[in-house]
Amino acid sequence: MSSHRFDVAGAGLGLRRSLLKPLENLSTNDIHFMEVAPENWINVGGRLGRQFRAYTERFPFVCHGLSLSIGSQAPLDTELLKSVRCFMREHHIRGYSEHLSFCSDDGHLYDLLPIPFTETAVQYVAARIRQAQDILGERIAIENASYYCAPGQEMSELEFINAVVAEADCSLLLDVNNLYVNSINHRYRADDFLAGLPLDRVAYMHVAGHFHEAEDLRVDTHGAPVEDPVWDLLQAVYQQTGPVATLLERDFNIPPVAELLSELDTIQRMQASAPAVAPAHKRVLV
Repeated sequence: MSSHRFDVAGAGLGLRRSLLKPLENLSTNDIHFMEVAPENWINVGGRLGRQFRAYTERFPFVCHGLSLSIGSQAPLDTELLKSVRCFMREHHIRGYSEHLSFCSDDGHLYDLLPIPFTETAVQYVAARIRQAQDILGERIAIENASYYCAPGQEMSELEFINAVVAEADCSLLLDVNNLYVNSINHRYRADDFLAGLPLDRVAYMHVAGHFHEAEDLRVDTHGAPVEDPVWDLLQAVYQQTGPVATLLERDFNIPPVAELLSELDTIQRMQASAPAVAPAHKRVLV
């Protein structure tokens, strides 16, 4: 099985179709790697397919799935995984990640819903992750998801994440914005949560912006600039992990390219000031 960290480094950006033209003259000097949802690009041909190929020939890429629905009671979509495997090989994609959530029942629900934090769910989800890894032929990364309720909760979110990652022997996609949003919405200390995560299993990280619905309610939107508390938390992660590859997510209200590059520059400056390797006493082992 492959190592936990994906073969990418530096500061990355999620590639959206609306960015194909604005980013066409940039290089890996500007954006070190990119990420796409494979469902949006599998079997896309014609002009869009050629444009996408031009990007995968110039930039390292990772995949971030949207619809595998790892926590669903429906059978695992093995045909999707086979298509993802072919897509990754075709475009030399360097890793695949998915959300620790579910988004389907009898049909697609068009939202990422929380998996109950129970021991039964740990065993069920971990088995599905192992099955996905067997089909893809490599270790995948599971992202800590934002959530707004915790139905049937028998353990903490932190205990659940640790148990799933250990049982599945998978990697972790650490979404720093989700960690911060959840800490506000569910009233826990973000630094305590961070200290309990299996940071040695982090493949890469996400940062993004969010919406202030109320003083005690944040909504994970990917539609605004990254906020200072999220930057502070990212800096704290780097002090424990070293400069792990980090990707900026922006899904709508997409600003001019200069503003996106400014946020990527912030990531790069933080990475440059991080220790090259995490001190041994700070490494978190599983």
